[in-house]
This record gives sequence, structure tokens and C-alpha cells, in this order.
Amino acid sequence: QVQLAESGGGLVQPGGSLRLSCAASEFTLAYSDVAWFRQAPGKLREGVSCIKSRDGATVYADSVKGRFTISRDDAKDTVYLQMDNLKPEDTAVYYCVPLYDGRYYYTCEVPIRPPYKFNSWGQGTQVTVSS
Repeated sequence: QVQLAESGGGLVQPGGSLRLSCAASEFTLAYSDVAWFRQAPGKLREGVSCIKSRDGATVYADSVKGRFTISRDDAKDTVYLQMDNLKPEDTAVYYCVPLYDGRYYYTCEVPIRPPYKFNSWGQGTQVTVSS
């Protein structure tokens, strides 16, 4: 079963930047489209961004467009989320998810959703934006 490890979160002031990283074991991220999700306390999980494996095409939620950049380094089998101009409303736990449910590969597209019945969520990484 895939094991996901998100890292790079922390406490940052509004306007600051962070870069999140996503690595996996028992799975090769390079073979899959990959998405980032976030969940703030008391709020529904939100799809933030995703990136395709084939051509690196990207998709962003309107709330982060122009501020976040998703990328991948297939040589390192790692996916990144560069977050700039962070706002307090970006505070959440961030999770990465390969768009693969163990049988089918799913496409990075709008709306950004996890694979049906995906159950291999990592621990996530906490991002807190506060002065």
C-alpha cells in the first residue's frame, strides 16, 4: 500500500513563502498525476492543485491561482508545492495524493478530487499563516 510523506510546512507570516514536498514509498509518483489537498479545521477538504505525469500540465484552485506553483522532479520521484504570498486563509493541513486508487489512474482535472475510496492519506504537513 502506498505510503505518503508530506513535509515542508511551518509557521509563516502573511506574504511569506513555503515549499512543500511529497514523497512516496511502495509507489512511483512519476507514473501518476498527483494532487495537493488541504483541510482547515471545521472546513471541507479542498483540492488545491494537481499536475499531470505525461506532460506536466497543471491545474489550480481559484483560491491559490497565481500564488502557488506545483512541480515535479521525476528523477527524485518528488512533487512540490511552492506557496508564495501566503494568506491566513491558507492555514490548513496539506496532503499530497497520487491520482491512483490501486487499480485505475485518474486524470488531473477540474474539479480536483481524490480517487474514489482513496484511503492512503499521509499525515499531512501543517501550514500556519499568522502574524
